[in-house]
Amino acid sequence: MIKKTAAFLVVTISVLAFAFSCGAIGSQLLLSKGSNGNRDFIAYWTAGQLAVHHQNPYDAEATFETEVAHGRPVSGGALVMRNLPTGLLLALPLGFMSVGLSAFLWTAVQVLCIVVSVRMIWSLHGRPPGHRNLLGYSFGPAVVCLMLGQTSLFVLLGLVLFLRFHQSRPLWAGASLWLCALKPHLLLPFAVALLVWIIARKKYPILIGLVSSLAVSAIVAGAVSKNVWTNYHHMMTTSGIDQEFFPCLSSLLRVLANHYWAQYLPAAAGCIWTLYYIRKHIDAWDWLYHGSLLILVSLFVAPYEWFTDTAIALPALLAAVYICRSRTLLATLAFASAAIEIQMLYGFSFHSRMYLWLAPAWLAWYLLATKGAPLLLHQQVQSETAALAPAP
Repeated sequence: MIKKTAAFLVVTISVLAFAFSCGAIGSQLLLSKGSNGNRDFIAYWTAGQLAVHHQNPYDAEATFETEVAHGRPVSGGALVMRNLPTGLLLALPLGFMSVGLSAFLWTAVQVLCIVVSVRMIWSLHGRPPGHRNLLGYSFGPAVVCLMLGQTSLFVLLGLVLFLRFHQSRPLWAGASLWLCALKPHLLLPFAVALLVWIIARKKYPILIGLVSSLAVSAIVAGAVSKNVWTNYHHMMTTSGIDQEFFPCLSSLLRVLANHYWAQYLPAAAGCIWTLYYIRKHIDAWDWLYHGSLLILVSLFVAPYEWFTDTAIALPALLAAVYICRSRTLLATLAFASAAIEIQMLYGFSFHSRMYLWLAPAWLAWYLLATKGAPLLLHQQVQSETAALAPAP
C-alpha cells in the first residue's frame, strides 16, 4: 500500500508541477506583453541585437537602453550576457527577429532540449518501462530554466549528446561539448576527467571536434563584433561578479573567508579528487556510470552557479531513478523538484540562500538511491553502451 501511494504521489506531483509550469510559461509568452523583459532571455536577445549591428554586446549602457525599451523594469538594471564570446553564436540569430518571435522560438527550442535530453537518457539506459521519465520532464531546475530562458538547458543537451555519441561518433560528440562550453565553470572536474580520458584512450577526435567548434564560433564572434574578447574581459572585471553572492557552497565559502580566492578552493579540491577517481577506474571507465557521479560533484564544487544550473544534474539523477528500489526516495525527489518551482513562482530572489541546498541535495540523493545497487547500474550501462557501439 505504501509503495502504491508513493508511486501515485510521484506521478501526480510530476504531472501537476509540469502542467502548472507550462501554464505559467504560456501566460508569459501570450498574455503579458512586457514579460520578456523580466526573463533572462532578454540578455541573449539584446546581445544578438547589438552584435548584428556591430556594436559591443557586453556594453552595459547599450544593453540597459535596449532592454528597458522592450519591457525590462528600470529598477532591474542591465542584464548583460555573461557567456564567453564563443557563445555569441547562440544569440546571433535572435538579432534578426523581434523580441516576441525570438522569445517564442527560444522557448520552443528549450522545450525540445528537455524532451530530447530526457528521451535520449532513457534510451541510453535501455528504455526502462514505467512513468519515471516524468521526473525528468518535471525536474524543477530545468522547468525554471524554461520559464526564465536560461542557457543551462543547452548545456544539458550538449552533455547528453556527448554521452550518447562519444563512442559511435566521437567527432560529433566533441562538437556537442561546445554547448557545455557555454558555462564551463559548471563542469570543471568533469572536464579534467575528460582530458585525462582522451589522452589515456587516445580519443583525439573528440578533442578535435570541441576545438574546431570553439574556433569557428570565436571567428564568427570576432567578425560580427570588433574587439569582442577585450570587451568581454572589461565587462567581467567591472561587473562586480567577484562580490556577487551565488547560492552555492563556493560563494558561501568566499563570504565566510572574506577572500575571493576561497571561492575556487572547492573546485580545486574537486579536480584533485577527480584525478584520483579516474586513475582508480580508468581501466573500466564508462561515462554513463562514472560520469554521473562526476556531474554531481562538479555541480557541488562549482565556483559559482545559479540554482537553475543544476538542471544539468538530470543525466545522473535519471540514471539513479531508473534503478532506485525505494518509492519513498522517488517521491522525495518529486517533492524537492516541485518545491523549487513553488519557490520560484512565489518570487524568491535568485540570490536567496534558500537554494544553497540544491547541489548537495542532488548528490546526496544520488548516493542514497544507488546505495546497494552501483554494480547493477554499472552492468546495465555497460550492456547498453555495448549495444550503441559501432560494429567492428
